[in-house]
Order: sequence, then C-alpha cells, then structure tokens
Amino acid sequence: MEKGNRQLKRILSRRQILVLFRVAGTATLVGCLPRRSNTAQLQSSVPVQASSTADPTLPACIVSPEQIEGPYYVDEKLNRSDIRSDPSDNSVKKGMPLQLTLRLTQVSSSGCTPVKDAIVDLWHCDALGVYSDAKDRSFTTIGKKFLRGYQVTDADGTVQFTTIYPGWYEGRSVHMHVKVRTNATSGKSYEFTTQLYLDDSITDLVHAQAPYASKGQGRLKNADDMLFSAGGEKLLLTLTKTNQAYAATFNIGIQPV
Repeated sequence: MEKGNRQLKRILSRRQILVLFRVAGTATLVGCLPRRSNTAQLQSSVPVQASSTADPTLPACIVSPEQIEGPYYVDEKLNRSDIRSDPSDNSVKKGMPLQLTLRLTQVSSSGCTPVKDAIVDLWHCDALGVYSDAKDRSFTTIGKKFLRGYQVTDADGTVQFTTIYPGWYEGRSVHMHVKVRTNATSGKSYEFTTQLYLDDSITDLVHAQAPYASKGQGRLKNADDMLFSAGGEKLLLTLTKTNQAYAATFNIGIQPV
C-alpha cells in the first residue's frame, strides 16, 4: 500500500490530493452497486427508499463519492459511441473489446427517475497506459483523440460505449474516467466526475494477452490504489464475457441541487 501511495503522490499534485480527500467525504455522486466496502466512513453512503410507485426495475440507489478528474481530461467534443478510433488518422486501438452501458438516474426521496439529455464523457488509457491528446514524461500524444468520446442519454437515461479494456500506468490500478454534465432543476450547469474500476482477477487474464503483455509487470492492484480506497468498491464494474469481448452495465444516480 505504501508503494502505491508514493507512486500516486508523484502523479497527483498537492492540490489534487487535497481535493481527493475533500470529495471523498462530501460528494453527492451516487452509484448503484451490489455490495459495500469497509471504507463507508470515508463516504456519504445514504440509501434512498423508493416509493411503491417507483419503477421496480431500477436498482437501489446508494450515495457514493465523486472522484477527481485527473490530469488527462480534454473536452474533445467527440459525439460517438465507439471510441476506439483516432479521427486524426482513422487508426483503431488494439485491445480486448469492452461494451459499457451507463444508466443515469436522478435520486429523490421517492426513488430514481431516468435523466434524459445529459452529456456523459468517457476516457481512459490504451493497452500500454497511454492517453490521447496529452503530454506526459513518458509520452506525447497531442492532437490524438483515441479512447475519448461522449454520448447523450436517451429517454431511459442510458448511454452505450464500445471501447477496449484499459491498460495500466505507474501509480494507479486499472480504471476509466466518467464525467456527467446536465442541468439542475434551477437550470444551472451540474457536473459530476468519477472513475470506474475493473476486477483484478479479470485484469490479470486480460493483461496476460497481447498487446497488454508487452507492458510488463508493475501495475497496482485495486487495494493498493489510494483513490480506490476512497470509495472504489462502489465504482467497481461487474463484467460478463461475451464471445471475444467483455460487457458491463453500471448505474449512476445524481442528486441535482
């Protein structure tokens, strides 16, 4: 754990670390997951009781922490479901295909209702731990736009993305970034940012294959990631195998003010 924290501190600025611990206790992003972690005291975990008129197909809603954006967010304004390609040269990132469905709901005391017309951004690194349109000590990809894009939620509050299973880079466990932008009831802009995590046992299997295997060893497990320890159990994707790909559905609830 100490090794993971030291590596993460080299990546995050002091300001970002302070933000991390602030949002871990005060955020109102909510996610719907089947299990709870032992880090509940770091979170504002509040079950919402659904009324008898609530849609019985909706999952129970549990308040979870918002997580920091990280250094690699770029608003590319790429409205697309398949984010594997790079529009600059039409190349396609290689890796294990991953179908991700996100369902956005607004949480109230009476239950959850779908949020329509919200913008949901997804971005993450490639199989070798590289982000597009970023400058880092180990890579420069300015102008590239692979593995980035957004979708607008439909009447059911749903968006779908086709991407690849993420790789890893120093100081972090395997993760993906999500940003939700919508309007609160007051009409003001409303934004949440968080990160989604992958099961270590599945990551072991995927990363043993090409092209991931060429990266070598060194990734952190979830338990050694300081950000995961601040609510990651509630942000863990449940993956299913579909032929030569994986699929996951994750429910996010928001409480606009």
